Formats: sequence, C-alpha cells, structure tokens
Amino acid sequence: MIILTTLTQVPDFAVGFVRDIRIRWALEEAGLPYRVVSVPPGNRDYRAQQPFGQVPLLQDGSVRLFESGAILLHVGGKSPQLLPQAEQARADAVSWLFAALNTVETVTYRLFRLQRKREPETSRWHKDVQATLNKRLTQLEQVLQKSEWLAGTFSIADIAMADVLRLSAQFGALSAYPACGDYVQRATARPAFVRAYQDQLAHFGHNAAIEAAVEM
Repeated sequence: MIILTTLTQVPDFAVGFVRDIRIRWALEEAGLPYRVVSVPPGNRDYRAQQPFGQVPLLQDGSVRLFESGAILLHVGGKSPQLLPQAEQARADAVSWLFAALNTVETVTYRLFRLQRKREPETSRWHKDVQATLNKRLTQLEQVLQKSEWLAGTFSIADIAMADVLRLSAQFGALSAYPACGDYVQRATARPAFVRAYQDQLAHFGHNAAIEAAVEM
C-alpha cells in the first residue's frame, strides 16, 4: 500500500491547493491504491523523514520520497498513462514537469505571497514579479494554443503545470491568457482531479462544491 502524508490542518486559503493534491491526482489517474496519513504542522519527528518539514511525503513499500516533483516522477514510472514510454515523449514530459516547478511555480508563488501581504501595486518589486509571470504565461500561451497536453498525451507534466496555473487563476493572472485558462479547465475536469480535490477538501473538513476548483 502506498502511504501519502499531508498535514492535519492548513489555513483556509490553502485548502484545495496543498501540494499533496498533485500526488492524490496522479495516484487517482494511475489507479494505484493508497491511503492518506497526516502530521500536525511543525512536527519535529517528521523532519527525520522530510528535512524541511514540508508535505507531501510518499512511502511506497521500502521507498520513501519527498518533493512533489520527485513523487510525480515515481508515480509516473508506475503508470504508462502518466509517463510516456517513447523516448522523446518521455523526455518532453520530464522537461515540462521541471518547467512547471522551476520556471512557472517559483514566480507564481512569489507573486501570490506579495499579494497576500498586500504590497502596494506600485512597488517596483511587485511590478517586476508580475512582469516575469506575464512573460512566462505569454510563452506558455503560445505552446498551449497548439497543444492539448504538454507532452502530446496527458502526463505528470500536466498535473504539475495545471496545478500551478490553478493558483495563478485564483488571483486573476490568467485573464489575458485564454489558452492557459482552457488548459486548466480541461485538466481539472478530469474525474481523477475531481476525486483528488474532493478528498482534500474532506480531509481538511471543507465541503465546498467542486465548481470552486474549476471556475477560474
């Protein structure tokens, strides 16, 4: 049995966006049985398994992994549906996975944190981060205007990228990028995402309608 570890509680604004949703989604897509356990925020013993104290953590038999990208690669290795077998398609999926986590997510979360802190819109820092995200979204828009999924067929790359773009959509960053918005819509309409999202809401004691995840 695969064991996925997440937190016992998070702030309300984070519910539906905790990174364990990526792993729930991948496991649901792959049809792999798993169970979820949780640890309280700041649990010191947990750091013996995850040195940064973050989630998710995955235990698959004797194998333990942390960091959502590493876990997605592991799950993808168990599922041809999520990680293509053809050499170039597999390389594309891995490349886009890292692009989602390194090139797009980093700037998305920087802007999200600035907006959460209510930094003045005129601040140079806010403008610089916004400009960087707009540049990335413009580049991604050009790709998604031509492709339904990043590696040809739905893969772990789309799980990571769609999840990152969901956050961008939450603060209105996709309004000028219709192809990115459509991409998020079709990704989050997949039954596996719906199940993963509902499970995460239930885990944190929320009962919001699934429409909240897909109305961007």
